Amino acid sequence: MFFVLSKVLGFVTTPSNVIGLICLAGVLLLATRWRACAVRVMAVGIVLALVVGYSPLGEVMTLALSERFPAWQDNGRTPTGVIVLGGAINPEVSAARGTPELNTAVDRLTATADLARRFPSAKIVFTGGSGNLIDRSLPEAQFAVPVLEDLGIARGRLIVEDRSRTTFENAAFTRSLVDPKPGELWLLVTSAGHMPRAIGSFRAAGFEVEAYPVDWHSRGWIDAATPFETLSWGLGRTDVAMHEWIGLVAYWLTGRSSELFPGPKAKS
Repeated sequence: MFFVLSKVLGFVTTPSNVIGLICLAGVLLLATRWRACAVRVMAVGIVLALVVGYSPLGEVMTLALSERFPAWQDNGRTPTGVIVLGGAINPEVSAARGTPELNTAVDRLTATADLARRFPSAKIVFTGGSGNLIDRSLPEAQFAVPVLEDLGIARGRLIVEDRSRTTFENAAFTRSLVDPKPGELWLLVTSAGHMPRAIGSFRAAGFEVEAYPVDWHSRGWIDAATPFETLSWGLGRTDVAMHEWIGLVAYWLTGRSSELFPGPKAKS
């Protein structure tokens, strides 16, 4: 139920969708006696699209997330395992084209392959099922495994979890699968902007991991005042950031995250 609600509510809380619905409402009002109101409504939609699309708003929202966890520092301790979250492959397009189709989150997979080479004794876990609301027959894991093999990770070394549909399920199902022991070091690989919610989910599931953020989309806070070059770019960045912020609140309220805005723990 939570997965279905997240998909449905996600549509109506996505900024670009909200702006589109406002503009549509204005167009529909043109056919009524409230034509003057229609013009105002459409003007609001247009102004919002321009502000959200070109201003650095989406960048600031993203940076607040992606800068929460710093890049992982190797302190000489060998990881027990590396966990990589799904999200870098489109299963439906991959199935239709007969080859894995990667998106901008491909750093998750390449970083995992690099860690596998650096730490040959570490277990490698991929967790990712189907994010499709209707069809669950194409888990992302089935396409990710060949990619990870092509990147040099032997199939016998991979532990695959292919039932999860949400970040919390990634955490809960992976914990059950690998049964982590006290004192072990597990690295969690996912996009920097997604890391706060991912860490909160793993902590809520009772699985302590260290963040290994990848897939940054900017140089850092130096880009916080830089406008976007295209309307679609700014709208897209804001959409993704809003999805994460709403997800953080929803996970915290439903007990799927250990805290509202998870951050690094103080080193003991």
